[in-house]
Amino acid sequence: MAVDYSKLSILIVEDDNFTRGLIRKVLKEIGVRSILESSNGKDGLMEVVRTRPDIVFCDIHMAPMNGKQFLQGVRGIKVKDVDKTPVIFLTGDADLSTVRFAKEYNVNGYLVKPISLAKLRDSIDAVVSSNVGMAQWLT
Repeated sequence: MAVDYSKLSILIVEDDNFTRGLIRKVLKEIGVRSILESSNGKDGLMEVVRTRPDIVFCDIHMAPMNGKQFLQGVRGIKVKDVDKTPVIFLTGDADLSTVRFAKEYNVNGYLVKPISLAKLRDSIDAVVSSNVGMAQWLT
């Protein structure tokens, strides 16, 4: 079964405008119509609560709230399954401590930059296919 990307709502939490623009472009290329953006973790956390996106792509190295703090914040929200929102980390590094942290807080994916269309699409496919609640996005 294939994923119907046009039905997904995706939030990009990335402080670098250029990188955020590239991710937005790739998401549009695969058919995502609802793309939300935040330039830092603090605003991103408020956006998750406000809009309830289906998937979040989040950079790790940001200020004033980094990706790790953002993930802890999402997992700590106990309102209508917001804490179960799939989060995929975007990072330029893959150090062991970050990978361990990602596992501890149930990150749903981990992409090392630079990110290709294929990697982005595959990470979305993996999240949708492993999440029973997302069956409506399969065609």
